[in-house]
Amino acid sequence: MLEIYVDADACPVKDEIVRVAERHQISVQLVSNSGMFGFSRHPLVTQTVVACGSDIADDWIAERIGPGDIVVTQDIPLADRCIKKNARALRPNGKQLDQASIGMALATRNLMTDLRSTGEITGGPPTFTKSDRSKFLQALETIIQAIKNT
Repeated sequence: MLEIYVDADACPVKDEIVRVAERHQISVQLVSNSGMFGFSRHPLVTQTVVACGSDIADDWIAERIGPGDIVVTQDIPLADRCIKKNARALRPNGKQLDQASIGMALATRNLMTDLRSTGEITGGPPTFTKSDRSKFLQALETIIQAIKNT
């Protein structure tokens, strides 16, 4: 059965995910290093708090996600792991990652990491906008409809 896994610590679209999940009656797994407020009593949402540490939440998700499930994450290596298990990967800005795009996304991520480590680039990702939120909602709905129609 389809589930949505959320790399939840810094995810700006948790409320939107739950709204879409309600409409389609899909279970949501919020996985984080700390508790999330507002979701504890929601019947479709399971919150899992994992120990603090590098990649612990990612490992939890990657071990449990299955074919046809959806992961919402900014983490490119986690998206890669999930795609390899035939899951769908969606970033909070609405960009879907798949077999065709994950290689370039990993290469870009690695290049940017190298440039930041040498001081060539500083700063983080662009500010999250209303347009990003709208694109995310549309992309999540499209993915769910595609899964339901297969």
